[in-house]
Amino acid sequence: MTTGQFPLVLGLDTFGDVTHDDEDRPLSHAQTIRNLVEQGVLADQVDVDFFGIGEHHTDDFPLSAADVVLAAIAARTNRIHVGSAVTVLSSDDPVRVFQRYSTLNGVSGGRAEVILGRGSSIESFPLFGYDLADYEDLFEEKTNLFAELMKGGPVTWQGKTRPALDNQDVVPHTESGPFPVWIGVGGSPQSVLRAARYGFSLMLAIIGGSPARFAPFSQLFRQALESVGREPLPVGVHSPGHVAATDEQAREEFWPRYLEVITHVSKTRGFAIPTKESFLNEIGPQGALYVGSPETVAQKIAQNLTTLGANRFDLKYGMGGLSHETLMTNIELYGTQVIPRVRELLK
Repeated sequence: MTTGQFPLVLGLDTFGDVTHDDEDRPLSHAQTIRNLVEQGVLADQVDVDFFGIGEHHTDDFPLSAADVVLAAIAARTNRIHVGSAVTVLSSDDPVRVFQRYSTLNGVSGGRAEVILGRGSSIESFPLFGYDLADYEDLFEEKTNLFAELMKGGPVTWQGKTRPALDNQDVVPHTESGPFPVWIGVGGSPQSVLRAARYGFSLMLAIIGGSPARFAPFSQLFRQALESVGREPLPVGVHSPGHVAATDEQAREEFWPRYLEVITHVSKTRGFAIPTKESFLNEIGPQGALYVGSPETVAQKIAQNLTTLGANRFDLKYGMGGLSHETLMTNIELYGTQVIPRVRELLK
């Protein structure tokens, strides 16, 4: 059993959730960031394929400059790919995003990737002076410009969201062609079609419910690529989870933190507050959370990659309040036990 024509990629994503010390006190933003660098270095050491950091701008998720942290990780590693998970392109400038990630590509020796998203967390819109009423238009136009930038060479472009470019050289140039670009999709068919139209890979962000309901998105993506005359492109999955030595330990460590975080963000995001019953359903075979022992998590990853016709899985590890030591154990188990087992199951 295989995942298709593309290599199997197994990565880790984080939002830089604020970690706690042994007495359950929150660490400073600075210490959380330093710990995050150590986590990225460990991921490289245990043969994780990709390490991604998602952009956020809140007290709980202080990763507003993911590319800076990724550069620190890149400078201490030699193999692992590093990138965003995601960059909120709608409230950023495409030229600056391109420059930051082409710089990261240079620092890392060609290991940078970027996942572009419209932003399910909307705190960046008022922070940078954007109107949520322009949510869709901002992403479409900025993705259009980003696609032009990825072609290389001087760019001529005109739109409504930023000043026009007239035969503008944008530096730094990449050494060996464009770096990988993905569009993160949380439930919008329009975003799937947009990824195909611009020739960007598809990353399915599945954070609740049955992963199988996203299978039509994978099919739509392949059909859309074919309809515009493009070659097939990779499909990835990003989902939350937590790995510990046993299923019971993983549940006990993750559940109280998950309940606390989702309850908190429900005030602004409209999420339903989970019950123990709904949590157990989400960590079961038909749910979107990958919580359990290495064998449990590996079996679920392999099953859903097959169901979705995907070749990449990024586990969004961590949850606010977990300790750095717990997260390091998660990463070690994922790299040394989950990844080899998934590869074995998908041979």
